[in-house]
Amino acid sequence: MKVWIVIAVVGLLNYCSRLSFIAFFSRRSVPAPLARALRYVPAAMLTALIVPMIVLASPMAPDSTDVPRIVAAILGGIVAFRTRNVLLTLGFGMATLWSLQMLLRAN
Repeated sequence: MKVWIVIAVVGLLNYCSRLSFIAFFSRRSVPAPLARALRYVPAAMLTALIVPMIVLASPMAPDSTDVPRIVAAILGGIVAFRTRNVLLTLGFGMATLWSLQMLLRAN
């Protein structure tokens, strides 16, 4: 029963924190410096979530790197920048990663 109470309280706090911004800014305009700063939040969050998954080979060995993932991410980024096509970027990045992993296993 304690777990469900904790889940309900955390869910309510999360809902209230999100609602507070909606209620606060519903009748006000966002100041220009804040609006400019908030534009960079999605890119910063995605970077913080994705980079560790690409760079680190294993969470248990933080000093090791996974070279095929890094190369595939860089080449996928180049394809994304040039084509602006999500499916092509994902396909090219996955194909590059799998190809490099197979090449390294064969050696």
